Amino acid sequence: MLLVKLVVQVKLVSSPVQAAALEATLSAVNEAANWVSGVAHAHGVPREYALRKLAYGELKARGLGAQAAQHVIKKVRDAYTALQGNLRAGNLGRCGSVERWKVESKPVEFRPDAAQPYYDRYLSWQFEPGTVSIWTVHGRMKAVPFACSPQQLATLRNHRRGESDLVLRDGVFYVVATCEIPETPLNEDPARWIGVDLGIVNIATTSAGYQAAGRGLNRHRKRLQELRAKLQKKRTKSAQRALKRINRVESHRLRDANHVISKCIVAEAERTRAGIGLEDLSGIRRRARSSSRGRAALHGWSFAQLGQFIACKARRAGVPVVHVDPAFTSQTCSRCSHVERRNRVRQSRFVCRSCGLALNADRNASRNIARRAEAAWDAGAAVSRPYRRRIGGWTRE
Repeated sequence: MLLVKLVVQVKLVSSPVQAAALEATLSAVNEAANWVSGVAHAHGVPREYALRKLAYGELKARGLGAQAAQHVIKKVRDAYTALQGNLRAGNLGRCGSVERWKVESKPVEFRPDAAQPYYDRYLSWQFEPGTVSIWTVHGRMKAVPFACSPQQLATLRNHRRGESDLVLRDGVFYVVATCEIPETPLNEDPARWIGVDLGIVNIATTSAGYQAAGRGLNRHRKRLQELRAKLQKKRTKSAQRALKRINRVESHRLRDANHVISKCIVAEAERTRAGIGLEDLSGIRRRARSSSRGRAALHGWSFAQLGQFIACKARRAGVPVVHVDPAFTSQTCSRCSHVERRNRVRQSRFVCRSCGLALNADRNASRNIARRAEAAWDAGAAVSRPYRRRIGGWTRE
């Protein structure tokens, strides 16, 4: 059976005493993780089993339970695996560079409030009263209330699998649980195709008539960008904290907007038994040329996240998704297929120089994307069925 893996985040409504115990737990396990990281770095980052031999006894002596000690070791080893992957990819500087040396010369460090994974024996759910029982360094803490939507509760009750993470964010504790939902059988014979044109002025425009304007979101990002520039000049610790908070606010706003847009697009496709055509925008930031004023908007464009959300929700609904080449979709007439640069009169206006078709430029591009998606699906291209894998990507419910 094909499964879609996602995570459900619930808020812990903890009392001050419970919050203090949870905070002390995160501080203790992350202090232990920093010690294990030092041991791993000193011994050349051994494999998990070898690292367990070096660190498990000391972690038990520090008062951590067996499962907590195992998860601390696994967390450290996973952090080094991610670090090594970034080093191989060149994301942390070229070989021999000062930036790379700074990263390689010291062990990985964990924040005192970094997330900690929990297995079922150390965190159990009571769905009827809406509480969790969780291990802390001060003993087992029972009947900690949690808050979530009815949909999240149903997902947790029916599909939760594996471990959960305890997360502290802005003074509030959350539990992020892994769920595996059966995938709806793929609709192999879509009645039509919905093309989705992605952009900055209009975040998404579909050939079915839906348009998500980005005006409000762009104004919000511009205000944060101006505030960020002022704070960066101060160079104080309080300014650094404020910058981190602003980054979280912006990230949350973008993610929420992309979730709303992707739900609308997939719901329309599911209702009409249609497929979805998306632009393959990989490498667009390297290819696109923009002015210094537009560079920030281009590099802050979260098209990849929106595409991922659409793909995951479509997989759950059994909606086929095709990625197509977006070249010249904004200059091609969706009625007569005439291609000319002058067809795009301005950002929002398309007028065909051949047949005279006049309509919104993004709407015209979305129709071209839908036509290309249908052609790719009929041709049986491998790219047209990329979501028939056993486990898909991650998203938030």
